[in-house]
Amino acid sequence: MAVPDKIKQEVRELRAQLEYHNRLYHSLDSPEIPDADYDALLTRLGLLEDKFDLAIPGSPTQRVGGEALSLFTQVTHTMPMLSLDKVSSEKGLGDFELRLQKKLGDDSQLQYSCEPKVDGVAVSLLYRDGVLLRGATRGDGVTGEDITRNVKTIPSIPLQLEVAAAPALIEIRGEIFLGKKGFADLNRRAEKEGSKIFVNPRNTAAGALRQLDPRHTARVPLQMYCYSVGVFEGRALPDQLGEIFSLLASWGLPVNPDINTRTGIEACLAYCRELLARRNSLEYEIDGAVIKINDLDTQRRLGSNARTPRWAMAFKFPAEEKTTRLLDVEFQVGRTGTITPVARLEPVFVGGVTVSNTTLHNMDEIERLGLRIGDTVIVRRAGDVIPKIVKVVRSRSKKNRKEIRLPEACPACGSAIEKDGEVLYKCSAGIICPAQRKESIKHFASRTAMDIEGLGDKLVEQLVDEGMIGTVADIFALATEQLASLERMGSKSAKNLIAAIDKSKQTTLSRFLFALGIREVGTATSQQLAMHYGDIAQIVAADAESLERLPDIGPIVASHIRTFFENQENLALIKSLQDGGVRWPKIVVDAGAPARPLLGKTYVLTGTLQQMPRDEAKRQLLALGAKVAGSVSKNTDCVVAGPGAGSKLVKAEALAIKVIDEGEFLSLLDALSQ
Repeated sequence: MAVPDKIKQEVRELRAQLEYHNRLYHSLDSPEIPDADYDALLTRLGLLEDKFDLAIPGSPTQRVGGEALSLFTQVTHTMPMLSLDKVSSEKGLGDFELRLQKKLGDDSQLQYSCEPKVDGVAVSLLYRDGVLLRGATRGDGVTGEDITRNVKTIPSIPLQLEVAAAPALIEIRGEIFLGKKGFADLNRRAEKEGSKIFVNPRNTAAGALRQLDPRHTARVPLQMYCYSVGVFEGRALPDQLGEIFSLLASWGLPVNPDINTRTGIEACLAYCRELLARRNSLEYEIDGAVIKINDLDTQRRLGSNARTPRWAMAFKFPAEEKTTRLLDVEFQVGRTGTITPVARLEPVFVGGVTVSNTTLHNMDEIERLGLRIGDTVIVRRAGDVIPKIVKVVRSRSKKNRKEIRLPEACPACGSAIEKDGEVLYKCSAGIICPAQRKESIKHFASRTAMDIEGLGDKLVEQLVDEGMIGTVADIFALATEQLASLERMGSKSAKNLIAAIDKSKQTTLSRFLFALGIREVGTATSQQLAMHYGDIAQIVAADAESLERLPDIGPIVASHIRTFFENQENLALIKSLQDGGVRWPKIVVDAGAPARPLLGKTYVLTGTLQQMPRDEAKRQLLALGAKVAGSVSKNTDCVVAGPGAGSKLVKAEALAIKVIDEGEFLSLLDALSQ
């Protein structure tokens, strides 16, 4: 049957979203959405692929994890490290057994190995003649990252097996995790040292394993539990999974004491209920239980599909829910100016932690929930990570409920608030807003803006915290003696930074405009403004109608530009910068300049360009009239992909956007420049 275009488009978008979140979770250890949300996207994609016969080998439904990071040596697994199918209901687990019995042609009860589903990082340990040879992450199931040096810092992982006749080669697969006590101790230490607080044990463990310096890994009290064996040579293993675990334990390998062998799926369900009841008392985080066929020969008979074994199932525990009362809503200004409502709650213990506040995301979410101050609400700690208000309990809410109103001005600086897209609101002040101070200064000093070498993120934060700078103009008033007094700075470093600051004063108008951080004015738009108007005074004086005549500047961007330059504090800041010595060459505006061949086209650069610096490639594209975007969307016309291209390339292919390599790109530049 013909597949509707609407369905094809949804499938493409789902694949792009899932690849993006795959990389954030598995490769960068910085998930943006709860597991439950990811599972919903994956389930929807799977349903559409099955219904309309759209499955392809490269689809996220066929993948196990995320790509390996280029920072580490890549390891190809001899046997793929598969993922697990998931169910969240007792019926789903019962159906799992029925499928197994049908596949085997036998309706007798099966024996299973049951274990907690530890919330950690899947790894492979390779031992040769009993000696630890290599440790690797699961990665995408086929290719992982070599983390041997970091694995060797974990005390529970033996460097040599405690057995006289060790196998010639054996691969131990397990989950590396950070226990609750270790996580709490880390955060207590971080708080005492004034350093970054860790968000959750899983991400902390993943980040520790990917440290380039194993000494940093050693500071995190990681642990491991074995859950299976991969390749092995030179010695026969027992044919029952339970017996294998006992053997591994006798060799000194860490095995979860809560592993249990059960006969029949009803006994497995009983195990899951018992485990769920003990969930909060366990020393480590879990998000369910894993049920596996105990007999290895039966496992081989059942086999696997592209990404999951047929003989195993993950039983996901439900997200915990508790009722509490909404006491108030405060509005916080984020580092980029986004104004976010935050719920203040009567403290409630849910999902293993005490929750007293949670984000409400935006005003639309408040309206969707019908939320008012004084309401009794249901809080869910979705995926055991992010607390969320999911429902208002009307029958238990107070009669004198108070409406939640967006503030009329920025809570941090009192400037006007602007709508940002469909649902978000932002402070319009940008560079002068105290809540955005650090990020504004970081952006101002960055390589693509004023390019102040040596003024990195950490130093910016230190200078702000020490009260040495409050605005970007203060950078140019810094003295060598001030900087030399800072911890870990020294006289030579201070002199070098002052020299870099002085050097940055000679810039270009387009760089200066970009450095100001005007909303939605990137490098391409800054270049257009500079080339069209030639002078900052002309841009300040330009009305919305004039601005909208420029390519890629519509009413919204024009409004952002006008709002920025109508703010007298912003104008005063620009004058202070000029008085401090910031200057740029005069631009002669050529009204009769020929049309640029790539005008109206949007390009994205990804990966490493080997024959041309990325900044130069970007400059040449801008000179030819193109817009150079930082992310791939349906509006992208072409992606230039070099070695190491990642999620942007994946998304471009999913959206059927033209992709060219560096050679094709250079040929294009040559042709258009003649």
